[in-house]
Order: sequence, then structure tokens, then C-alpha cells
Amino acid sequence: MKIAIDIASQELRFGDKTYLVSTATRGPGEKNGSLCTPRGRHIVRAKIGAGEPLNSVFVRRRPTGEVWTPELHGKFPGRDWILTRILWLSGCEPGRNRLGDVDTMRRYIYIHGSPDMAQMGKPGSIGCIRMRNRDIVELFDLVAPYTPVDISA
Repeated sequence: MKIAIDIASQELRFGDKTYLVSTATRGPGEKNGSLCTPRGRHIVRAKIGAGEPLNSVFVRRRPTGEVWTPELHGKFPGRDWILTRILWLSGCEPGRNRLGDVDTMRRYIYIHGSPDMAQMGKPGSIGCIRMRNRDIVELFDLVAPYTPVDISA
């Protein structure tokens, strides 16, 4: 089984499950620094956050010990909130989304949880694929490392 992410419909599908997501505000694109969501064939390179509580805050893929609340959000309004679980993606297509200035993994592109106030079903991220926290927990528990991920526009 594979994860299929459709940027146009803002949906992620895995098996018989479909989730609303939020991809990049700037749309699809592979270049480093573009703040776009990369397209093409990927894999789940790493699963991070097993056992952490809902709304756990991650910085540089490590739990900070914080749990997201509206009050914490108010203290750090500009923070890019990465919550609950992380599925770190790696591109599989050299020159398109792997190696050089188009490397998905080196761009730190994840499927991850987000604050409850983040809108799903419309673009809003800076490249990653955002999900509701309960949805990312469910998906995280269903997928194994190296699960294929296809991202299409």
C-alpha cells in the first residue's frame, strides 16, 4: 500500500482512508528554499514521535516537552508548529526530488500534525503536508518506514 497526496484536492489517501490535509501556500515545487510542496515519488524515510501525547511540540524533529495550547501559540505567534507525529519524506527521483537543490529530505519535508486552528482542505503550509493531530496518529500507526508516498498536483 502507498500514501497518495493530491495537492489539487488537498487530500491524502491510504488504503480506504481519506484525510483532508494542508499543503504549501505557494503550491507545488521541488527547489530548496521555494517553500513549496514537492511532487513525485517519495518514501517515508523516518517515523518520529511514537508515544508522544497529542499536540506534542517538535523542533528539529525532537519533542520539546511542550504541549501546544492557544496560550503557547500566543507566546510564539510566528512559529511553524510541528505537532504530535512526523513522517519524514525522502524523494526517490534523482534530479526531481532527490539530491542537489531538489532534495525533499534535505528540505525537511514532513507529513505532520498541526494546531487545531490550522485549516485543512486548503493550502497553508511552508512545504510540508499538515494533518489534524488525531489523523496523523492514525496514519502513523498504519504505515511502516519506507512506505511509498506519491505526491501529485
